Amino acid sequence: MSNQAKDQIRQTVRNRYKEIALQGANQISCCSSSNGCSTQSNYNDVSSQLGYTDHELSSVPDGANLGLGCGNPQVIADLKTGEIVLDLGSGGGFDCFLAARQVTVTGKVIGVDMTPEMISRARSNAEKGGFTNTEFRLGEIEHLPVADNTVDVIISNCVINLSPDKPQVFNEAYRVLKSGGRIAISDVVATTELPLEIKNNLDEFYAGCVSGASAIQDIELILQQSGFVQISIEPKDESREFIKDWVEGTNIEDYIVSAVIKAVKP
Repeated sequence: MSNQAKDQIRQTVRNRYKEIALQGANQISCCSSSNGCSTQSNYNDVSSQLGYTDHELSSVPDGANLGLGCGNPQVIADLKTGEIVLDLGSGGGFDCFLAARQVTVTGKVIGVDMTPEMISRARSNAEKGGFTNTEFRLGEIEHLPVADNTVDVIISNCVINLSPDKPQVFNEAYRVLKSGGRIAISDVVATTELPLEIKNNLDEFYAGCVSGASAIQDIELILQQSGFVQISIEPKDESREFIKDWVEGTNIEDYIVSAVIKAVKP
Protein backbone atom coordinates (compact mmCIF):
# COMPACT_ATOMS: atom_id res chain seq x y z
CA MET A 1 0.00 0.00 0.00
CA SER A 2 1.38 3.40 -0.98
CA ASN A 3 1.95 6.16 1.54
CA GLN A 4 -0.73 8.19 -0.21
CA ALA A 5 -3.26 5.37 0.22
CA LYS A 6 -2.32 5.02 3.90
CA ASP A 7 -2.77 8.75 4.43
CA GLN A 8 -6.17 8.62 2.76
CA ILE A 9 -7.27 5.92 5.19
CA ARG A 10 -5.97 7.87 8.18
CA GLN A 11 -7.78 11.00 7.04
CA THR A 12 -11.03 9.10 6.53
CA VAL A 13 -10.78 7.60 10.01
CA ARG A 14 -9.76 10.92 11.59
CA ASN A 15 -12.72 12.70 10.03
CA ARG A 16 -15.14 10.10 11.30
CA TYR A 17 -13.87 10.28 14.85
CA LYS A 18 -13.84 14.05 14.76
CA GLU A 19 -17.58 13.85 14.10
CA ILE A 20 -18.05 11.36 16.93
CA ALA A 21 -16.13 13.56 19.38
CA LEU A 22 -18.01 16.71 18.43
CA GLN A 23 -21.50 15.32 18.07
CA GLY A 24 -21.46 12.84 20.93
CA ALA A 25 -25.03 11.83 21.57
CA ASN A 26 -26.11 12.28 17.96
CA GLN A 27 -23.28 10.23 16.44
CA ILE A 28 -23.15 6.52 15.76
CA SER A 29 -20.34 4.50 17.28
CA CYS A 30 -17.15 3.29 15.62
CA CYS A 31 -18.38 -0.22 15.35
CA SER A 32 -21.62 0.44 13.56
CA SER A 33 -22.75 2.12 10.39
CA SER A 34 -25.75 3.97 9.06
CA ASN A 35 -28.20 2.06 11.22
CA GLY A 36 -27.12 4.20 14.20
CA CYS A 37 -27.39 1.32 16.66
CA SER A 38 -25.17 3.00 19.26
CA THR A 39 -26.65 6.35 20.21
CA GLN A 40 -25.90 7.94 23.57
CA SER A 41 -29.11 6.53 25.01
CA ASN A 42 -27.88 2.97 24.72
CA TYR A 43 -24.06 3.28 24.89
CA ASN A 44 -24.16 1.60 28.29
CA ASP A 45 -26.34 -1.20 26.95
CA VAL A 46 -23.86 -1.76 24.13
CA SER A 47 -20.93 -1.70 26.57
CA SER A 48 -22.68 -4.22 28.83
CA GLN A 49 -22.76 -6.59 25.86
CA LEU A 50 -19.00 -6.12 25.54
CA GLY A 51 -18.35 -7.24 29.11
CA TYR A 52 -18.35 -4.03 31.13
CA THR A 53 -20.01 -4.17 34.55
CA ASP A 54 -22.56 -1.67 35.83
CA HIS A 55 -19.96 -0.53 38.37
CA GLU A 56 -17.43 0.19 35.62
CA LEU A 57 -20.00 2.05 33.54
CA SER A 58 -21.03 4.24 36.47
CA SER A 59 -17.46 5.03 37.57
CA VAL A 60 -16.39 7.11 34.54
CA PRO A 61 -17.32 10.71 33.73
CA ASP A 62 -20.37 11.36 31.58
CA GLY A 63 -19.29 11.57 27.94
CA ALA A 64 -16.32 9.21 28.30
CA ASN A 65 -18.16 6.15 27.03
CA LEU A 66 -18.87 6.62 23.33
CA GLY A 67 -19.70 2.99 22.56
CA LEU A 68 -16.52 2.60 20.53
CA GLY A 69 -15.38 -0.89 21.43
CA CYS A 70 -15.65 -4.57 20.60
CA GLY A 71 -14.62 -5.97 23.98
CA ASN A 72 -13.32 -5.04 27.42
CA PRO A 73 -9.51 -4.96 27.57
CA GLN A 74 -9.70 -4.37 31.34
CA VAL A 75 -10.84 -7.95 31.82
CA ILE A 76 -7.75 -9.39 30.13
CA ALA A 77 -5.09 -6.85 31.12
CA ASP A 78 -4.74 -7.95 34.77
CA LEU A 79 -3.62 -4.46 35.74
CA LYS A 80 -1.70 -3.97 38.96
CA THR A 81 -1.15 -1.07 41.32
CA GLY A 82 1.63 1.22 40.16
CA GLU A 83 1.78 0.08 36.53
CA ILE A 84 2.20 2.41 33.56
CA VAL A 85 -0.54 1.74 31.02
CA LEU A 86 -0.80 2.94 27.42
CA ASP A 87 -4.12 2.97 25.57
CA LEU A 88 -3.84 2.98 21.77
CA GLY A 89 -6.70 5.03 20.33
CA SER A 90 -8.04 6.31 23.63
CA GLY A 91 -11.08 8.21 22.30
CA GLY A 92 -13.04 9.92 25.05
CA GLY A 93 -10.92 8.21 27.71
CA PHE A 94 -13.33 5.47 28.78
CA ASP A 95 -10.84 2.60 29.12
CA CYS A 96 -8.15 4.96 30.42
CA PHE A 97 -10.30 6.02 33.36
CA LEU A 98 -11.13 2.43 34.25
CA ALA A 99 -7.44 1.52 34.05
CA ALA A 100 -6.52 4.56 36.15
CA ARG A 101 -8.64 3.28 39.02
CA GLN A 102 -6.91 -0.09 38.86
CA VAL A 103 -3.32 1.17 38.84
CA THR A 104 -4.23 3.84 41.46
CA VAL A 105 -2.40 7.13 41.96
CA THR A 106 0.96 5.33 42.14
CA GLY A 107 0.47 4.28 38.52
CA LYS A 108 -0.26 6.21 35.35
CA VAL A 109 -2.36 5.84 32.21
CA ILE A 110 -1.39 7.46 28.91
CA GLY A 111 -3.97 7.70 26.14
CA VAL A 112 -2.87 8.34 22.56
CA ASP A 113 -5.31 9.38 19.85
CA MET A 114 -4.78 10.97 16.44
CA THR A 115 -7.95 13.07 16.57
CA PRO A 116 -7.50 16.47 18.29
CA GLU A 117 -11.18 16.65 19.16
CA MET A 118 -11.00 13.30 20.96
CA ILE A 119 -7.95 14.43 22.93
CA SER A 120 -9.80 17.59 23.99
CA ARG A 121 -12.83 15.56 25.01
CA ALA A 122 -10.74 13.09 27.01
CA ARG A 123 -8.85 15.87 28.82
CA SER A 124 -12.11 17.57 29.68
CA ASN A 125 -13.50 14.27 30.99
CA ALA A 126 -10.38 13.73 33.10
CA GLU A 127 -10.76 17.15 34.68
CA LYS A 128 -14.47 16.58 35.22
CA GLY A 129 -13.80 13.23 36.90
CA GLY A 130 -10.84 14.42 38.97
CA PHE A 131 -8.41 11.96 37.40
CA THR A 132 -4.85 13.05 38.18
CA ASN A 133 -3.06 9.93 36.94
CA THR A 134 -4.18 10.12 33.29
CA GLU A 135 -2.51 11.94 30.42
CA PHE A 136 -3.77 12.26 26.85
CA ARG A 137 -1.34 12.79 23.98
CA LEU A 138 -2.08 13.62 20.35
CA GLY A 139 -0.38 11.20 17.98
CA GLU A 140 -0.68 8.28 15.60
CA ILE A 141 -0.41 4.77 16.96
CA GLU A 142 2.13 4.06 14.20
CA HIS A 143 4.34 6.84 15.64
CA LEU A 144 3.75 6.86 19.37
CA PRO A 145 4.70 9.98 21.37
CA VAL A 146 6.10 7.72 24.09
CA ALA A 147 9.69 7.00 25.13
CA ASP A 148 11.39 3.61 24.70
CA ASN A 149 10.98 0.95 27.38
CA THR A 150 8.65 2.95 29.61
CA VAL A 151 5.29 1.12 29.55
CA ASP A 152 4.16 -1.95 31.51
CA VAL A 153 0.90 -2.70 29.68
CA ILE A 154 -0.63 -1.68 26.36
CA ILE A 155 -4.39 -1.87 25.98
CA SER A 156 -6.54 -1.05 22.96
CA ASN A 157 -10.19 -1.49 22.07
CA CYS A 158 -11.22 -1.96 18.43
CA VAL A 159 -8.62 0.50 17.10
CA ILE A 160 -5.65 -1.34 15.56
CA ASN A 161 -7.89 -2.68 12.78
CA LEU A 162 -8.23 0.97 11.69
CA SER A 163 -4.51 1.33 11.03
CA PRO A 164 -3.28 0.97 7.43
CA ASP A 165 0.17 -0.10 8.74
CA LYS A 166 -0.34 -2.74 11.42
CA PRO A 167 3.29 -3.99 11.44
CA GLN A 168 4.39 -0.48 12.35
CA VAL A 169 1.81 -0.34 15.16
CA PHE A 170 3.17 -3.49 16.76
CA ASN A 171 6.79 -2.42 16.19
CA GLU A 172 5.99 0.76 18.10
CA ALA A 173 4.21 -1.20 20.82
CA TYR A 174 7.31 -3.35 21.22
CA ARG A 175 9.56 -0.28 21.35
CA VAL A 176 7.72 1.48 24.18
CA LEU A 177 7.12 -1.61 26.33
CA LYS A 178 9.53 -2.52 29.10
CA SER A 179 11.10 -5.96 29.04
CA GLY A 180 8.41 -8.27 30.38
CA GLY A 181 5.71 -5.79 29.36
CA ARG A 182 2.56 -7.05 27.73
CA ILE A 183 -0.23 -6.16 25.35
CA ALA A 184 -3.89 -6.91 26.11
CA ILE A 185 -6.05 -5.91 23.19
CA SER A 186 -9.66 -6.35 22.07
CA ASP A 187 -10.00 -6.04 18.32
CA VAL A 188 -11.81 -7.50 15.35
CA VAL A 189 -10.24 -10.18 13.17
CA ALA A 190 -11.28 -11.56 9.80
CA THR A 191 -12.50 -15.14 9.82
CA THR A 192 -12.77 -15.38 6.04
CA GLU A 193 -11.97 -13.30 2.96
CA LEU A 194 -13.99 -10.09 2.83
CA PRO A 195 -15.95 -9.32 -0.36
CA LEU A 196 -14.42 -6.60 -2.56
CA GLU A 197 -17.37 -4.26 -2.06
CA ILE A 198 -16.65 -4.30 1.67
CA LYS A 199 -12.87 -4.15 1.35
CA ASN A 200 -12.92 -1.12 -0.91
CA ASN A 201 -15.47 1.03 0.92
CA LEU A 202 -13.40 3.31 3.15
CA ASP A 203 -16.13 5.53 4.54
CA GLU A 204 -18.61 2.89 5.60
CA PHE A 205 -16.59 -0.26 6.19
CA TYR A 206 -12.97 0.67 6.94
CA ALA A 207 -13.77 3.53 9.30
CA GLY A 208 -16.53 1.35 10.75
CA CYS A 209 -14.13 -1.29 12.11
CA VAL A 210 -14.88 -3.84 9.39
CA SER A 211 -12.70 -3.96 6.28
CA GLY A 212 -9.43 -3.24 8.12
CA ALA A 213 -9.68 -6.49 10.06
CA SER A 214 -6.76 -8.89 9.50
CA ALA A 215 -6.75 -12.68 9.59
CA ILE A 216 -5.61 -14.30 12.84
CA GLN A 217 -2.58 -15.91 11.21
CA ASP A 218 -1.53 -12.53 9.78
CA ILE A 219 -1.71 -10.83 13.18
CA GLU A 220 0.23 -13.67 14.77
CA LEU A 221 2.97 -13.38 12.15
CA ILE A 222 3.17 -9.58 12.59
CA LEU A 223 3.52 -9.99 16.35
CA GLN A 224 6.27 -12.59 15.91
CA GLN A 225 8.15 -10.39 13.47
CA SER A 226 7.94 -7.48 15.93
CA GLY A 227 9.61 -9.68 18.55
CA PHE A 228 6.70 -10.64 20.79
CA VAL A 229 6.42 -14.02 22.52
CA GLN A 230 3.65 -15.87 24.38
CA ILE A 231 1.26 -14.78 21.63
CA SER A 232 -2.40 -15.64 22.14
CA ILE A 233 -5.26 -14.70 19.80
CA GLU A 234 -8.62 -15.95 21.01
CA PRO A 235 -11.68 -15.26 18.81
CA LYS A 236 -14.97 -14.71 20.63
CA ASP A 237 -17.73 -16.35 18.63
CA GLU A 238 -20.37 -14.85 20.92
CA SER A 239 -19.39 -11.42 19.60
CA ARG A 240 -21.25 -12.21 16.38
CA GLU A 241 -24.43 -11.34 18.30
CA PHE A 242 -23.54 -7.66 18.47
CA ILE A 243 -21.42 -7.51 15.30
CA LYS A 244 -24.45 -8.50 13.21
CA ASP A 245 -25.99 -5.09 13.98
CA TRP A 246 -23.01 -3.05 12.79
CA VAL A 247 -23.94 -2.95 9.09
CA GLU A 248 -27.49 -3.88 8.18
CA GLY A 249 -28.08 -6.20 5.24
CA THR A 250 -24.49 -7.47 4.91
CA ASN A 251 -24.25 -10.48 7.26
CA ILE A 252 -20.98 -8.93 8.39
CA GLU A 253 -20.84 -11.39 11.31
CA ASP A 254 -19.97 -14.07 8.74
CA TYR A 255 -16.68 -12.30 8.00
CA ILE A 256 -15.36 -10.78 11.23
CA VAL A 257 -15.37 -11.54 14.94
CA SER A 258 -14.03 -9.88 18.05
CA ALA A 259 -10.87 -11.41 19.53
CA VAL A 260 -8.65 -11.15 22.58
CA ILE A 261 -5.03 -10.54 21.56
CA LYS A 262 -2.24 -10.97 24.11
CA ALA A 263 1.54 -11.07 23.85
CA VAL A 264 4.67 -10.33 25.88
CA LYS A 265 7.92 -8.46 25.15
CA PRO A 266 10.76 -10.74 26.33
